[in-house]
Amino acid sequence: MFNLKGKVAFVTGASYGIGFAMASALAGAGAKIVFNDINQELIDKGLASYKETGIEATGYVCDVTDEKAVSETVKKIEQEVGVIDILVNNAGIIKRIPMCEMSAEEWQQVIDVDLTGPFICAKSVIPSMIKKGSGKIINICSMMSELGRETVSAYAAAKGGLKMLTKNIASEYGEHNIQCNGIGPGYIATPQTAPLREKQADGSPHPFDSFIIAKTPAARWGTPEDLAGPAVFLASSASDFVNGHILYVDGGILAYIGRQP
Repeated sequence: MFNLKGKVAFVTGASYGIGFAMASALAGAGAKIVFNDINQELIDKGLASYKETGIEATGYVCDVTDEKAVSETVKKIEQEVGVIDILVNNAGIIKRIPMCEMSAEEWQQVIDVDLTGPFICAKSVIPSMIKKGSGKIINICSMMSELGRETVSAYAAAKGGLKMLTKNIASEYGEHNIQCNGIGPGYIATPQTAPLREKQADGSPHPFDSFIIAKTPAARWGTPEDLAGPAVFLASSASDFVNGHILYVDGGILAYIGRQP
């Protein structure tokens, strides 16, 4: 049911971090891994990491916001590896800037990468999925698809839009046996979030670290590996009747109002 042998999985921005963890999980279930990133340096870094873990992967330099480049990359993947069975729209950015201090250019950059990029990638793979009669698209959403927070207006707007794009792809292409679902990670312990978890000079926890642990019923940060099972589930035949769903992998934050002071 969870066997992905012979499937081609294209995971965007999967040189490192949660994209790498999800791609590694898909490879462990038998999938052939293809990934992209914005420059050759990141591609080389990703290829070295996959090789180190015994995974044979193929990397392409491609900007997900460039429609022509994405279309050409998808054609190359089909010619060199095979028709894409699984697309994971993982590539994303965040700019933590108060809304009234954010320029329209900064806003647009976040929207372009986090929302328009998944739209471009999905529309590039769907025609071949229709011809094949099956396909899985997994959009990496966020708790910010549901919640707001200071300094992340563009990110929250983009991820909220991605949630609705997920539902619309499911609605429009479900009859072709294409399932489009989302994963909404909670706060994940990665090198990018490491500064938020560092001990203070006096040995006390970082205030944000304490805040997240107090708000999470699991009482811990997530790990990239926590996303492995959900990714394999949504990429496999186990989820063939799951469509338009956002699976939040957040340790229970969205279910929890918080402890009374």
